[in-house]
Amino acid sequence: MYTAAATVMLMTACGAGQPEEVSVRLDAVRLVQVRVSPSTGQTTVDERPLLPRRNCPAEEVAHTDSDFGPGQYIVQAGFEQHEAAAASYVLNTDAFPVHFHSAEMLFATANATTQTTTEWSFELWQGTPDNGTMIESYASDGSILPHLVMPPGTTGTILQILVDPGDPEQIFIDDNPEHAYTVAFRIEAHHSPGVPCLSAPDPQQNAFPTTDVSGLASQPGNWIDAIDGTLCVCGAGWFSFQQFPSICTPSGDWVMRSTYTPFECADANSACCLGDGSCQQTTESTCDAIGGAWTPGNVSCADAGCDVQTGACCVESTGACVDVEQDVCAGFGGEFHFGQDCSDIVCFPEGACCTTVGECAGVMAQSDCELFGGAFMGDGTDCDSVSCPEPMGWCCPEDGSFCVDQTEAVCDAFGAVWGGAGTSCDDGDACNASCPGDLNDSGAVDVDDILLILSGWGDNDDGDADGDGDSDVDDLLIVLGNYGPC
Repeated sequence: MYTAAATVMLMTACGAGQPEEVSVRLDAVRLVQVRVSPSTGQTTVDERPLLPRRNCPAEEVAHTDSDFGPGQYIVQAGFEQHEAAAASYVLNTDAFPVHFHSAEMLFATANATTQTTTEWSFELWQGTPDNGTMIESYASDGSILPHLVMPPGTTGTILQILVDPGDPEQIFIDDNPEHAYTVAFRIEAHHSPGVPCLSAPDPQQNAFPTTDVSGLASQPGNWIDAIDGTLCVCGAGWFSFQQFPSICTPSGDWVMRSTYTPFECADANSACCLGDGSCQQTTESTCDAIGGAWTPGNVSCADAGCDVQTGACCVESTGACVDVEQDVCAGFGGEFHFGQDCSDIVCFPEGACCTTVGECAGVMAQSDCELFGGAFMGDGTDCDSVSCPEPMGWCCPEDGSFCVDQTEAVCDAFGAVWGGAGTSCDDGDACNASCPGDLNDSGAVDVDDILLILSGWGDNDDGDADGDGDSDVDDLLIVLGNYGPC
């Protein structure tokens, strides 16, 4: 799970109103992968935490400098339903016809008060969208292709479209006057759409596409398909950011990227041996994604000699690791690790777990530590061998004019007010409390505030010092950390 920071741009794509930036923190970035099979129309969906990429022969193109992980983003919270965000990529002429593999884009919510459901579609264009030809499109239907569902809070989801490498029919893009291809993601229906060009979609009720914060790297390479309407002052139809009115144009590149293989890429496709002895002719990155072992050098499946492979099988019920075939591991409900043996891995690591308030909670399983948001310090560690990171909390000047998450030592160095361990600028009362922990506004943090927390322990918010809606140990730590007169 990646943690990231983001900036929300509250503006309409039609240019109504002035932009307002609000600093928020993404709770997580996850990957929703939609694998399409052009020959059959079938699709499969895989949802999991975002994992780092491996180097592979397929080439990646992007205008954004984002790595799709931790960092600053701008959520385009005025993006209307039926509008599309797109990026076109100009290639060398000798790359065509290119073999299209995948495209993906980062969507995000900002302090959403409810679970949001967004209906989406994907388009692949030969050339640019104003002059080119759409050659493929896929749309969510809530059944075969799920809608984009995101939980309350501030979260990010990467929506990835991937062509099934095992499908006999692949997608190839021919050369064209622009020597380019374009990928587009369209919001077909918002969770709470508002009234286009009159009132923007509620930023706390919808998910939106994102742009980066480093400025526009390519004005002609970023596109928007704007909706039409009486009060839509920016125009309707496809525009590059170079053509779009400046008041309506996002300040950064779409957080979008795509992968393809040039026609002359000799090592692009080679044998990929799967654990059951079968073989697929594909790229290294795709082989890795489906859990196979890739053979470099443009080797055909006929020459690869793929055999049934063994791997490390972690058995949760016994805590054991066994080197067996994949189907045997699956039959007994184990977790199979292809291409590894039990001497290579630790199936169920246990070690020190640091809490959000900078304390060591003891030795436990990695999964248990991460379950309550702790930081796992590594297998075999204990509280005597690790130093937990200093806890973070909101930090504000006396006038409450802005807020940053920082350690107590750094906050004190600026002579600012610290919210206490485990607090955050996202808390509802961040910067508003001149005396953190003074729950009864008596002018002091004392035993009465402790009693308020204890009397409301659990779901009651009478002793809620950190603004998360309940009274618990985090609130008690704030009171103890600020005990005394204000």
